[in-house]
Amino acid sequence: MTIAQNPILKGFYPDPSICRVGEDFYLACSSFVYAPGVPIFHSRDLAHWEQIGHILDRESQLPLSGDTSKGIFAPTIREHNGTFYMITTNTSHGGNFIVKADNPAGPWSDPYYLGEEECPGIDPSLFFDDDGKSYYVGTRPNPEGVRYNGDWEIWVQEIDLKEMKLVGESMAIWKGAVKDVIWPEGPHLYKKDGYYYLMHAEGGTASDHAISVARSKELFKWFEGCPRNPIFTHRNLGKNYPVVYTGHADWVDDKDGNYYIVMLASRICKQRCSTGRETFLAKMEWEDGWPVINPGVGRLTEYVELPFEKYNAYPQVDCSDDIHFNSDKLDDRLVGLLNRNYDIYSLDYRPGFLRLYTRPERIEDTCYPSYLGVRQKDYSFKVSTCLEFEPKSEKECAGLVLFQSHESHLVAEVVKRNGKRKLQVRTVIKGQEEVVASKDLTDGLVQIELTAENQLAEIWVVQNNKNILVADELDLLPYTTEEAGGFVGCTAGMYTSSNKEASDNYCDFAWLSVFRTK
Repeated sequence: MTIAQNPILKGFYPDPSICRVGEDFYLACSSFVYAPGVPIFHSRDLAHWEQIGHILDRESQLPLSGDTSKGIFAPTIREHNGTFYMITTNTSHGGNFIVKADNPAGPWSDPYYLGEEECPGIDPSLFFDDDGKSYYVGTRPNPEGVRYNGDWEIWVQEIDLKEMKLVGESMAIWKGAVKDVIWPEGPHLYKKDGYYYLMHAEGGTASDHAISVARSKELFKWFEGCPRNPIFTHRNLGKNYPVVYTGHADWVDDKDGNYYIVMLASRICKQRCSTGRETFLAKMEWEDGWPVINPGVGRLTEYVELPFEKYNAYPQVDCSDDIHFNSDKLDDRLVGLLNRNYDIYSLDYRPGFLRLYTRPERIEDTCYPSYLGVRQKDYSFKVSTCLEFEPKSEKECAGLVLFQSHESHLVAEVVKRNGKRKLQVRTVIKGQEEVVASKDLTDGLVQIELTAENQLAEIWVVQNNKNILVADELDLLPYTTEEAGGFVGCTAGMYTSSNKEASDNYCDFAWLSVFRTK
């Protein structure tokens, strides 16, 4: 017996997809415009997970552009006859595509694009039937004309995975469980006891998000809905319930025939979410030929008892990220915006330090800035970094960012003003910038700390073994999904820029540490 604590992946790991090979479970999540893309995790007990890499870890796989909610949507991971497949949508470039690998830790192939005209829509999934045929299932706009926002349908078509193209005719098989449903999405096909089962999300990804199921004896036939649809939602629990937005699920069985389901949901603080859509786990049973999620409970639980021996190889994923730079490889937890390559960083120039290059790109603009961050995983936390930086002009800056989007983020940065170094605290809220505090700095290393609790933050600077408060009572609600918009949670990380001015400068960072304080 082992116990999983929800969420099993904390921080914005949305749209989870899961598959099993023998005793091994593999899980992949959406990444939007963060790079590398599609983080992949391994477990043997569903409670303890380790990130084994990213499926999209090089530029040829991951052409990205646009704001933080563009890019990679809703991956599906499946294994068939010894080959792993991941299918997803790049909303920035090329639409739906597939990559494959012999080993889920990689390397994965370059993308096989299915064609935006031949394969419209988003949220693709793969299904392998008993007769050896393979099928694509996805969601697309109503071909007869979209009558209202979210007027989409779920469709299926055979796919040739040797040629990597759709074959035959497509057919719509389901619209959704509720009359005039919006956004039927995230569809997955399964087969059990002679039925094809279709599970999908509907109602949009906010407070009305829900999971529904339909089935059919034939694949190319209109499916019948479960009489209990939607089979799972938290929308009936109200907006003040601590876990909201449940939906977008994928189920898996273990080798003993027990069923489990992973889904996205969000933890809130002050009715707002900063951590994004996270991955939760629930048990699933069957009644009268239909799945029931968490029977007798009907909602997500904080703990899930599992009939597995504890997998001691991996720790329970927690809220701490303590990253140092003593390796020649960048830590998988660190992600960049649009890219993460040697244009912005080096681990070679100074042992034990990460060097970020001070480039003209500003984090306020939709671009590829010199920024590397980790996901925010809770609401009571401290993030700190230690850096060495000497601005050469008043345009140059380097420091710590709590990043929700290009238009909404909080910055604590080392700058030069009137010939003196200062720590400047700057808010950016829906594109409006304001310097809210500053403090003179002495020479040498600078340690910056952001402490947060209950959606309020303080900024501290540590120099000469003294902790100095620079700013307090900083409101973090503008950096939530509800206020800033979009699909992602916050990241916290290291940043430097010359603000559109040419520069040959750089900033050396000694560490990035994020840990839960309660």
